[in-house]
Amino acid sequence: MQTNNHKIADYDLVLDKKFGKAGTPERALAEEKAYSFYSGQILHDARKEANMTQAELAKRTHTTKSYISKIENGIITPSVGAFYRIISALGMRVEIVKPVC
Repeated sequence: MQTNNHKIADYDLVLDKKFGKAGTPERALAEEKAYSFYSGQILHDARKEANMTQAELAKRTHTTKSYISKIENGIITPSVGAFYRIISALGMRVEIVKPVC
Protein backbone atom coordinates (compact mmCIF):
# COMPACT_ATOMS: atom_id res chain seq x y z
CA MET A 1 0.00 0.00 0.00
CA GLN A 2 1.44 3.33 -1.03
CA THR A 3 -0.03 6.46 0.54
CA ASN A 4 2.56 9.14 -0.22
CA ASN A 5 1.68 11.88 -2.69
CA HIS A 6 -1.95 10.78 -2.51
CA LYS A 7 -1.20 7.65 -4.53
CA ILE A 8 -3.21 5.02 -2.74
CA ALA A 9 -3.02 1.59 -4.34
CA ASP A 10 -5.84 0.02 -2.32
CA TYR A 11 -8.18 2.36 -0.49
CA ASP A 12 -9.93 -0.57 1.22
CA LEU A 13 -6.69 -1.26 3.11
CA VAL A 14 -6.67 2.32 4.37
CA LEU A 15 -10.30 2.04 5.48
CA ASP A 16 -9.65 -1.36 7.08
CA LYS A 17 -6.78 0.08 9.10
CA LYS A 18 -8.67 3.18 10.22
CA PHE A 19 -12.22 1.86 10.70
CA GLY A 20 -12.00 -1.94 10.70
CA LYS A 21 -12.91 -4.52 8.07
CA ALA A 22 -16.01 -4.16 5.91
CA GLY A 23 -19.02 -5.51 7.76
CA THR A 24 -17.83 -4.53 11.23
CA PRO A 25 -19.96 -2.13 13.28
CA GLU A 26 -17.11 0.42 13.32
CA ARG A 27 -16.81 0.40 9.54
CA ALA A 28 -20.60 0.60 9.10
CA LEU A 29 -20.74 3.64 11.39
CA ALA A 30 -17.91 5.33 9.50
CA GLU A 31 -19.63 4.67 6.17
CA GLU A 32 -22.95 6.01 7.51
CA LYS A 33 -21.22 9.22 8.65
CA ALA A 34 -19.55 9.55 5.25
CA TYR A 35 -22.89 9.15 3.46
CA SER A 36 -24.48 11.78 5.72
CA PHE A 37 -21.65 14.21 5.04
CA TYR A 38 -21.73 13.59 1.27
CA SER A 39 -25.53 13.92 1.09
CA GLY A 40 -25.35 17.14 3.10
CA GLN A 41 -22.81 18.56 0.69
CA ILE A 42 -25.02 17.71 -2.28
CA LEU A 43 -27.99 19.47 -0.65
CA HIS A 44 -25.82 22.46 0.30
CA ASP A 45 -24.57 22.83 -3.27
CA ALA A 46 -28.10 22.48 -4.66
CA ARG A 47 -29.40 25.11 -2.24
CA LYS A 48 -26.63 27.52 -3.21
CA GLU A 49 -27.29 26.87 -6.90
CA ALA A 50 -30.97 27.65 -6.29
CA ASN A 51 -29.93 30.98 -4.68
CA MET A 52 -31.77 30.04 -1.52
CA THR A 53 -30.81 30.67 2.10
CA GLN A 54 -31.06 28.03 4.78
CA ALA A 55 -33.89 30.06 6.32
CA GLU A 56 -35.81 30.09 3.01
CA LEU A 57 -35.35 26.35 2.57
CA ALA A 58 -36.44 25.74 6.14
CA LYS A 59 -39.59 27.79 5.61
CA ARG A 60 -40.44 25.92 2.40
CA THR A 61 -39.94 22.55 4.09
CA HIS A 62 -41.62 23.42 7.41
CA THR A 63 -38.41 22.87 9.37
CA THR A 64 -35.87 25.19 10.99
CA LYS A 65 -32.69 26.84 9.76
CA SER A 66 -30.79 24.89 12.42
CA TYR A 67 -32.18 21.60 11.07
CA ILE A 68 -31.11 22.47 7.51
CA SER A 69 -27.66 23.47 8.76
CA LYS A 70 -27.23 20.17 10.62
CA ILE A 71 -28.18 18.23 7.49
CA GLU A 72 -25.80 20.22 5.30
CA ASN A 73 -22.96 19.67 7.77
CA GLY A 74 -23.57 15.93 7.96
CA ILE A 75 -24.48 16.07 11.64
CA ILE A 76 -27.88 14.50 11.11
CA THR A 77 -29.59 12.55 8.37
CA PRO A 78 -33.11 13.69 7.50
CA SER A 79 -36.03 11.32 7.55
CA VAL A 80 -37.15 10.07 4.16
CA GLY A 81 -40.12 12.44 4.21
CA ALA A 82 -37.98 15.45 5.10
CA PHE A 83 -35.45 14.49 2.44
CA TYR A 84 -38.14 14.42 -0.25
CA ARG A 85 -39.55 17.78 0.93
CA ILE A 86 -36.07 19.31 0.74
CA ILE A 87 -35.40 17.85 -2.70
CA SER A 88 -38.75 19.11 -3.95
CA ALA A 89 -38.23 22.59 -2.49
CA LEU A 90 -34.90 22.76 -4.32
CA GLY A 91 -36.59 21.90 -7.62
CA MET A 92 -34.93 18.50 -7.76
CA ARG A 93 -36.20 14.96 -7.94
CA VAL A 94 -35.01 11.54 -6.91
CA GLU A 95 -34.82 8.96 -9.63
CA ILE A 96 -34.32 5.29 -8.84
CA VAL A 97 -33.14 3.23 -11.76
CA LYS A 98 -32.35 -0.41 -12.11
CA PRO A 99 -28.85 -1.03 -13.49
CA VAL A 100 -28.62 -2.53 -16.94
CA CYS A 101 -26.99 -5.95 -16.77
